[in-house]
Amino acid sequence: MNIKFFNVALGLALTATAMTASAQKKYTQGTVNFTTNMRGQEVNAKGYFRADSNAFTFTAGPATIKILTDAAGKSMAILVDVPVASIKKAAIATPDEVDQAMADMPTFTFAPSTETKQISGFNCKKVVATDSKTKKTYDIWITNDVEVPLTGIAKYYREIGGFPVQYTSFSQGQSTDVTVKSIVDEKAPAGTFGIPADFEKISLDDLKAMSGGR
Repeated sequence: MNIKFFNVALGLALTATAMTASAQKKYTQGTVNFTTNMRGQEVNAKGYFRADSNAFTFTAGPATIKILTDAAGKSMAILVDVPVASIKKAAIATPDEVDQAMADMPTFTFAPSTETKQISGFNCKKVVATDSKTKKTYDIWITNDVEVPLTGIAKYYREIGGFPVQYTSFSQGQSTDVTVKSIVDEKAPAGTFGIPADFEKISLDDLKAMSGGR
């Protein structure tokens, strides 16, 4: 496993959900289904959310990866489960590591456009996001069809004015395109937002070493 893979996943976890000022359907909990691209491969992922927590999960070969974050963006854990290798690890980020991850995110200004289209059944409008650090621009498609809790929201999309349906996710110099396929109004399975007792707790540096990265 390569640490760049985890960087992309972290970016997705921190942008998994957003909140709109007005919406047609309001969710207090549920599941967001995504597709994205990691290391040249299309990956299906799920983001479970409730008011205080978010759990982003996907599979990478034999491994199941889950990233847990809280609504305030102050805690993060990356769980790695590889049954064929008897690996169950939970990497716990320190407050400084979480703050640094957030500080590394881009800082955007937003310019709404008049362009609209449907994506995955959502009525979307294009917003051009300009990164004040790099001056690069990104076309972000948002919808006001739905409202979900602020769990997992990234600071750089907080003021965009809607729920991002098709967007670019960023983490530690890595970026990836993401498309929301659906949102399901359902309660997450028991234990989704916690660390199982049989997982060994390690540091992020331990995880990076295990993943062959720095």
